[in-house]
This record gives sequence, C-alpha cells and structure tokens, in this order.
Amino acid sequence: MNVMAQAAITLRRMAEPDNLAIAGVIRQVSAEYGLTADKGYTVADPNLDELYQLYSQPGHAYWVIELDGKVVGGGGVAPLKCSENGICELQKMYFLPTARGKGMAKKLALIAMDHAREQGFTRCYLETTAFLKEAIALYEHLGFAHIDEPLGCTGHVDCEVRMLKDL
Repeated sequence: MNVMAQAAITLRRMAEPDNLAIAGVIRQVSAEYGLTADKGYTVADPNLDELYQLYSQPGHAYWVIELDGKVVGGGGVAPLKCSENGICELQKMYFLPTARGKGMAKKLALIAMDHAREQGFTRCYLETTAFLKEAIALYEHLGFAHIDEPLGCTGHVDCEVRMLKDL
C-alpha cells in the first residue's frame, strides 16, 4: 500500500519574522511572471521588506500561507490610498507554485474581504496584470467586476486589469 503524507497547510496572520520570507515569495513569483520593478509592479514597493510594519496599521491586515512550516504565499487588505472612504484594496496576493491549486488563494481572499467588512469598508478594489490569468479567474469567481479607470494612487502603473467588488 502506497501512503502519501498530506502536507500541513496553515493560513495565519503575518508576524514580524515573516517579513523576509514573504518578500522572497513576492520576488520569486514576480520574476516567474516577468513583473519587474521598472514597470511599477509590487516588487518595486519600497516597503516590500517591511510588510509586517505596514500591515500592522489600523485597517490593514496580511495573512501568510505556510506549507509544512515554510511560507509559500500571502495576501492582504488595506485602505485604498487617495480614494474616497469605504474602499479597501486587496493587495500583494502571491503564491509559490507549491501553494497553487489548493484553494488557499480563494480562502485568503474571502478572509481578507470579511476583515475589510468588519473594518467598515463597503467596496474592495484590486489591480493585477493580464499575465496572471489564474488570479483574474479567481477574482471574477469571487464577484469582482472589471472597471476601466484606476482608483486611488497605488503607483502600479502597468497593472492594466482593475477590478472592484461591493462588500
């Protein structure tokens, strides 16, 4: 009898020691898809190595996914900068290949939107790129609608796919 050990998957709030691991995930996935810093993608964010500090602020939250004790993905939510009140942004959803296809991105996005509702947000915005077809399909499945014009001032000028969802 061939018995395969099932991987232990954990979804939890980010802690300060996760800073380097999740920054590494974001850099690795960005490189995989050609999302370079010179194009204004997340990998260019000046706070990439200090996400715990950023997401510890009021209205912010970030979760990491561990597979057998190793950080393999994450995502967060924060108030959308330079926008009307009540709009948050789903941010920095990145997953290594080993974390994909397990339903964790959907679970994380749902937790993030529940958190956003609890914080009083009424709409959730996101930006991504057409290269990330799987992500776009997930967001559409979750009820995000494509919009033409960007909201807020995210600085991600090459994220040509913009989506919005009522919470």
